[in-house]
Amino acid sequence: MPNEPVDILVYSPESILAQAAEAPEHLGYKLVRFYVDEKGLIAKHPTERVDTFYLSPSGGTLRDSELNIVLYSAKYDLYKGLGRTP
Repeated sequence: MPNEPVDILVYSPESILAQAAEAPEHLGYKLVRFYVDEKGLIAKHPTERVDTFYLSPSGGTLRDSELNIVLYSAKYDLYKGLGRTP
């Protein structure tokens, strides 16, 4: 089966990191976009609606448009390991 194109608007850890690599910044947050369901929650499949979320690159916190914490994971901390000496 050939590789199908990946829809980075479908939430996954890989899609957060892929978007963050090229996302515009606003007030220190990376602006990322994902499909959301009828309640405004991140959907893991395509829906009719896409919303903007705010990723804190130092800390790995993803927030919704009202800056409520949606999720946190250290794997989304884009600065993790910087400043460490070998």
